[in-house]
Amino acid sequence: VQLQASGGGLVQAGGSLRLSCAASGRTFSTYFMGWFRQAPGKEREFVAAVSWSGSNTDYADSVKGRCTISRDKAKNTVYLQMSSLKPEDTAVYYCATSFSSRALKLPTAYDYWGQGTQVTVSS
Repeated sequence: VQLQASGGGLVQAGGSLRLSCAASGRTFSTYFMGWFRQAPGKEREFVAAVSWSGSNTDYADSVKGRCTISRDKAKNTVYLQMSSLKPEDTAVYYCATSFSSRALKLPTAYDYWGQGTQVTVSS
């Protein structure tokens, strides 16, 4: 599975961004897609996950109500719509795919990772 993340950028606090993650390869075996983020000096943390069918989603408490994860099955693409962005949302955002349906808030549950896209929120 190859993952290509895009859509990051510089935005002012309160603004919005939509991240995209295009998947190719062995996607028919993918159960869940997830977004994680990692700020400098911090551990990689879970942001959101969606099942490949789109019927199940999960969010970190820190982004709940501000982010929406979705997928376009025809395009093999997963999106993360982020709004009301805060400076503390600044991080490199990574998409990942999991062949499991357990412990999806842990990076270890994921098998393949994209290269990351930088999100910077200015105050």
